[in-house]
Amino acid sequence: MPIGVIANVLAVAIGGILGAVAGEKLPDKFKNDLNLVFGSCAMCIGISSIVLMKNMPAVIFAAVIGSSIGLLTNLGDKINSAALLLEKPISKLFKGTNRKMPESEFQALLVTALVLFCASGTGIYGCLDSGMTGDHSILISKSILDLFTALVFACSLGYVTSIIAIPQFIIFLILFMCAKMIFPLTTPDMIADFKACGGILMIATGFRIAKIKMFPIADMLPAMVLVMPLSWFWTSYILPLVS
Repeated sequence: MPIGVIANVLAVAIGGILGAVAGEKLPDKFKNDLNLVFGSCAMCIGISSIVLMKNMPAVIFAAVIGSSIGLLTNLGDKINSAALLLEKPISKLFKGTNRKMPESEFQALLVTALVLFCASGTGIYGCLDSGMTGDHSILISKSILDLFTALVFACSLGYVTSIIAIPQFIIFLILFMCAKMIFPLTTPDMIADFKACGGILMIATGFRIAKIKMFPIADMLPAMVLVMPLSWFWTSYILPLVS
């Protein structure tokens, strides 16, 4: 059962409602400082995953090659474009939700929220990990962060933030179901390296949330596809030659 997926979706929906109700009552300093806490928590989750690494060269290869593929194919821009397509029906449904914010600024912020909740490295990694291993801890931890992140977004966007939970649920459920088909083909070392690669993305996400460094998280996502095949290849062919 996709417990982690359900928890994450509910967190976004509830956070969006609470933020819309709170509105402008929360001071800007509170929102900005809370983002720093979110960032440090994401980094903590990433570090706890990286220590599980079994084959460092394979994980590093996956991160570098996968990110290169994402950057060369402009994957991040394509994900932003997809988020913009989702934004159009949502913004029409909630037109005028935030009258104090210019339309262009409202759309840009909504696209950012869509990408963050529906296509973040942490979310994709968490869904795959949850589906493959049955361990929902990553998604549940992310749910706690997303509850407050959605609250902060909803202070500006209004109730539209909670509607993002619908496309998020569809995307995360598909990833969860796909992971169940992949799991029988994996080994414990491949899963450990997969978690470590996800940890790298989560640390980068933490830097981005805290606005320390804007890592190209969306462009780094292909690393999650490459890491398990590279881990298998390294264990099966390279290690026997060097050991």
